[in-house]
Amino acid sequence: MQASLPPSTDEDDLDEGPSACVMVFNANDASGAGGITADLTAIASVGAHALPVITGAYARDTAEVYDHFPFDDEAVTEQARTILEDIPVQVFKVGFVGTPENLSAVAELASDYADVPLVAYMPDLSWWQEDQTDLYLDAYNELLLPQTTVLVGNHSTLSRWLLPDWSSEQSPSAQDIAKAANEFGVPYTLVTGIPLPEQFIDNVLCTPDAILCSHKFERFEAVFCGAGDTLSAAVAALIASGSELAEAVTESLSYLDRCLESGFRPGMGNVLPDRLFWAHPETDDESEESTFEISPNATRH
Repeated sequence: MQASLPPSTDEDDLDEGPSACVMVFNANDASGAGGITADLTAIASVGAHALPVITGAYARDTAEVYDHFPFDDEAVTEQARTILEDIPVQVFKVGFVGTPENLSAVAELASDYADVPLVAYMPDLSWWQEDQTDLYLDAYNELLLPQTTVLVGNHSTLSRWLLPDWSSEQSPSAQDIAKAANEFGVPYTLVTGIPLPEQFIDNVLCTPDAILCSHKFERFEAVFCGAGDTLSAAVAALIASGSELAEAVTESLSYLDRCLESGFRPGMGNVLPDRLFWAHPETDDESEESTFEISPNATRH
């Protein structure tokens, strides 16, 4: 679908700006750690334009999630369809949408625009009630995974979800997780936070049959909020801008690493990625202290 210009507009007079548009479905996060805020800032930071569809709102601070208040599926659908009739979208990015009904609404939209790739990020849902989590994940398996092009998630989150009956003493590999996702129709899976020896973690993009790229980073001695939304939004934006998938993942992981390296603690909880690190003035004092205090007991990248 192509949007036509008004008859009186001279195309040469248009201001230059991002030509790639990403429609994001996510909840509002008042802390600014993740959710729609992470999507907007990460997508803009890597040079694309975000079209945010709000699916609900978290009640949370920088330490933990306390509750979530979903929009109804009609509100989600109306937001999305109104924009889709106006602006061509290159990629869909889906975060936490709150209810099986909203998953159904997003899946129906994705089915109607089947030529648009969909990047889905599964956050940690351990804060939620178990019965709600089970209903949500069952609906995700049935409705959204068959529409998903790239699934993004932390190794522990994806393992617990997709391989609940894993019995081996050795933890599942990225390809094991990709095979489980592929049973629902997902061709590509990006598994993050895979523990490695000597305080390193691995991040692997793979199919059930092959590892497409793998990038190792040293683990930060801090607990972060919003890393997964940041990474998946950047991947979606770079795909929308024309990058090949493995290249988009490589660049997005490097971007996230810089965001975490420049992380800051605005409140009394965890550290937030600085998704606009590049916009701050440089300092000549190379010995300047880190922008966040290291937590002695927590090690999460």
